[in-house]
Amino acid sequence: MSALRPEKRSLTLHGHRTSVTLEAPFWDVFRHIAAEEGVSVNRLASQIDDTRAAGTALATAIRVHVLDWALRGRPPSPDPIGSDPGGPDPAV
Repeated sequence: MSALRPEKRSLTLHGHRTSVTLEAPFWDVFRHIAAEEGVSVNRLASQIDDTRAAGTALATAIRVHVLDWALRGRPPSPDPIGSDPGGPDPAV
């Protein structure tokens, strides 16, 4: 299977089953983040679900979380989509 081919996985968020489709590299890093934070993938997805902006797909919110983690090396802000970071990061 191609690394860029989307993979659908089942998650349980607050006791409810849902499915999310992400590319394999996003799943790999998402699992790494969960392990680093000492939580399950389901718990991390629930945390992201709780803080995502209305109208934002869960898969999109997870991708942004992974990207922000990779770029900044720290947990993302509660609402990374649509938030104003105050301009470009001078370290980039």
